[in-house]
Amino acid sequence: MKFKKILRVFINIIFWAMTAAVAALAALVLVYGNDLPDYRRLATYAPPVATRLYASDGSLLIEYAEERRVFIDLNDMPPQLINAFIAAEDKNFWTHPGIDVVGIMRAAAGNFARLMGFHVGFSGASTITQQVAKNFFLSSERTVSRKIKEGILALRLERAFSKQHILTLYLNQIFLGARAYGVGSAALMYFNKKVSELTLAECAFLASLPKAPNNRDRAVERRNYVLRRMVEEGFITQDDANAAAQQELNINSGFTAQMEQDFQYFAEDVRRQLLAYLGREVLYNQGLYIKTTIVPELQRAATAALAKELDAYNADKEEKLQGAIIAMNPHTGRILAMAGGRSFAESSFNRATQAMRQIGSTIKPFVYLAGLESGMAPTSMLLDAPIVGWRADDTMWKPENYDKKFLGDVPLRFSLETSRNVPSVRMVEEIGTETAIAAAQRFGVYPTDMENINLSMALGSGETTLEKLVLGYSAFINGGRAIQSKMVDYIEDRYGNVLGGAAHDIVSWDNDMEPMRMAADIQPLSDPQSLYQIVSILQGAVERGTGKQARVPGHTIAGKTGTTNEVKDVWFVGFSKNLIAGVYLGYDTPRPLGRGAGSHMAARVFADFMKTALATEKNQPFAVPDGMTFMRVNRRSGAAAADDPDGMIITEVFKDGQSPNPAPKKVRASDGARVGGIF
Repeated sequence: MKFKKILRVFINIIFWAMTAAVAALAALVLVYGNDLPDYRRLATYAPPVATRLYASDGSLLIEYAEERRVFIDLNDMPPQLINAFIAAEDKNFWTHPGIDVVGIMRAAAGNFARLMGFHVGFSGASTITQQVAKNFFLSSERTVSRKIKEGILALRLERAFSKQHILTLYLNQIFLGARAYGVGSAALMYFNKKVSELTLAECAFLASLPKAPNNRDRAVERRNYVLRRMVEEGFITQDDANAAAQQELNINSGFTAQMEQDFQYFAEDVRRQLLAYLGREVLYNQGLYIKTTIVPELQRAATAALAKELDAYNADKEEKLQGAIIAMNPHTGRILAMAGGRSFAESSFNRATQAMRQIGSTIKPFVYLAGLESGMAPTSMLLDAPIVGWRADDTMWKPENYDKKFLGDVPLRFSLETSRNVPSVRMVEEIGTETAIAAAQRFGVYPTDMENINLSMALGSGETTLEKLVLGYSAFINGGRAIQSKMVDYIEDRYGNVLGGAAHDIVSWDNDMEPMRMAADIQPLSDPQSLYQIVSILQGAVERGTGKQARVPGHTIAGKTGTTNEVKDVWFVGFSKNLIAGVYLGYDTPRPLGRGAGSHMAARVFADFMKTALATEKNQPFAVPDGMTFMRVNRRSGAAAADDPDGMIITEVFKDGQSPNPAPKKVRASDGARVGGIF
């Protein structure tokens, strides 16, 4: 009887204790549970995800994000990564209802001992579900009320969602250091890998980060702790743990410094454009997949070629020479490589797209094209003799040739190939200054609203950007089409839907060598025969004129040098049949370059780049339009070669109705080889 009485008392105590506990729990829910956030929105949760920029070959370039995050579905995560986090953070995750009662009691005892003065660390006993509740809805303050709210939310989450959904939320939301949120971003940032490529050792390292995400000093120790926990929970064998513990953790910052250096000018231009098109929220938080036009091997070749020339020139100078290079497909405008300066870290100013500079003689092909359009032939004679002109402000202007010499009558081709100023001015006077400058405006090199148009602008005193200049030259070989530069092929949102359309000016190219079809009502910028004559002359400029430094053995190359007054800026723009590149060199605050400097420096950069870019390509001559006639002529007189056997013989190209010049009455002793100091 006594035992039954004791048992009855014990049962009553248990009953009333449980009743009190339930009442207390009900009171807590009543007090803290009414104003909790709406957890049901997590059913369709779409977290802020980093936008990632990819090269044309699919390799990752860089990312734009306020928080670095890549959303990964649980089914796409390797089991050993999931198990590592379970072992490290919440071994009872698959069985508890949202809170771990045993863990809470253990934590309470430990925290009580700590308050009594014993050296016991603070323990929160938070399950993965509780961490989801805290990370999504609550602050990180350590208070009793916050822990109560956390527990209530955890219980509600477990009733509303599956364990798999809760774990997906957790692994994509948890902060893992280096501005990385979620395992997808952390895998890229620490190891430059997808989660599916992580080793066991790397999975264990990531699972060790939630406790101290910004402290890498004990990385190996923490990783090995997680490996031991995985063994204890039966996820891996001891042999697996031993092998993983021997692996070196090659932790990096996700993107190498060289990768950033090579691609940052391009990436920053893409960022600026898309920020204007899409807005900050979409660009930085919506996890866009941006497929760009950049070709990594060409980008590295462009960066290396520019750096080589700049480093050689800057070796013993205090103020550093700057420069830029841009390469694109002349048929589509797709930018394949871009470097906007010596170092993006030193200066983010992009000298390929943002710097307005006088362009010197690189303007001449457009001016001479106007002459050919007006009826002149490559053999038309221009007088190379002293001339005085007048500026718009009535000041005297006397154009000079670079070599300070005058050669008398010279053919139009010879004048452009050797970049002579005085005959260029005489040609402009003949066809009209506005007609000459209008050609450059038509091709997009000069703006259409220019003021104070004068003769000096025909020699390149006007300003433009390297990008616009290269786009203008592209029309010489793409059928006379005005094109726009393209840096983005297409954009996908986080769900794989393609964004774009006219508003974003985004075009997807099946073949980057395929030109756009010109609408029937759009006229080409010039006739194909005049365009080909310019291309032929620019090919001659590389073969025997001012652009010899730009030659690429085994390939047909055309191009033009440019130097401004006092050699403050030097240029070269050149092209093969399917690739065009432009180079600019100069100081950010314009001043003369040193002695011996000139446009040959820019031509060397071009050649270094093109040798790599065309290394695996077959030579492709420029396409010849119908109706052209080729004849052998003397380079200095334009006369048929048979009539001038002592001259320098070249092959000239004529339109219908054009022919070589009559044999001169007196053969000049000088030839093209005697022209020095030309630009």
